[in-house]
Amino acid sequence: MSEIEVQLKKGVLGLCVLALLSRRNSYAYEIASRMADAVDMGEGTIYPLMRRMQKDGLVSTYLEESPSGPPRKYYAITEAGQTRLAAQITEWRGFTAAVDELIAGDAPAATAPEATGEPANVQEGESSHDAS
Repeated sequence: MSEIEVQLKKGVLGLCVLALLSRRNSYAYEIASRMADAVDMGEGTIYPLMRRMQKDGLVSTYLEESPSGPPRKYYAITEAGQTRLAAQITEWRGFTAAVDELIAGDAPAATAPEATGEPANVQEGESSHDAS
């Protein structure tokens, strides 16, 4: 796995967990399994994240009897978690749209320094004559 792939996955893990919990409550192993299937994330990554999300008030927990074994700790998204999820979805969509434009080469030409005739090393507010 490439370094960029690892960093991208780490960056969106919380978003993905909140999205899953917004659909239904779940226990950590089930979340880890779904994440492993979807984005190839290791199970060990989920548990520290779930503790951090609980500490931050994004998820709450409760115990529920399991048909096979001890009770399971279920996670539920809180109102604060719903708010964070909505904000992260907006940020994610804006970010991916910008990256898609850059990859496709559709970025507005006026934002590129070479499109304005200015050298790339000129600071904002300076003309090319001031930078010399």
